Amino acid sequence: MKFKTDENLPLDVATMLNVAGYNAESVYSEKLQGCADSFLIGKCQEEGRILITLDNDFSNIIAYPPDKNMGLIVLRPKSQGKEAVLKIVSDLLPKLSDHFAPGQLWIVNERRIRIREREANYPPI
Repeated sequence: MKFKTDENLPLDVATMLNVAGYNAESVYSEKLQGCADSFLIGKCQEEGRILITLDNDFSNIIAYPPDKNMGLIVLRPKSQGKEAVLKIVSDLLPKLSDHFAPGQLWIVNERRIRIREREANYPPI
């Protein structure tokens, strides 16, 4: 799986994904910080990457239909501090390869993962 980490995430998130065997780039490494959300999701689609972000705008399935892109993971930790974000990503890593499918939206907090697609709702993992 290929990922792009948004500018609102620590750079360590891309490193964690790469160490876990995934292909991850950050918005910073590609100098895309500050770009419009629509441009960013288009870039992810063009590159075949799943976007990981803290930006709740991407959880809007009308504006960003899951079946129209490679997938989205929106992190919703109680705190957006670095330690909380890295912990939620660390807990998420083992679940990715077994459960994530292209075209899904995952909304992830400390307790559960909600999986959404345009046509169906799935139970939390």
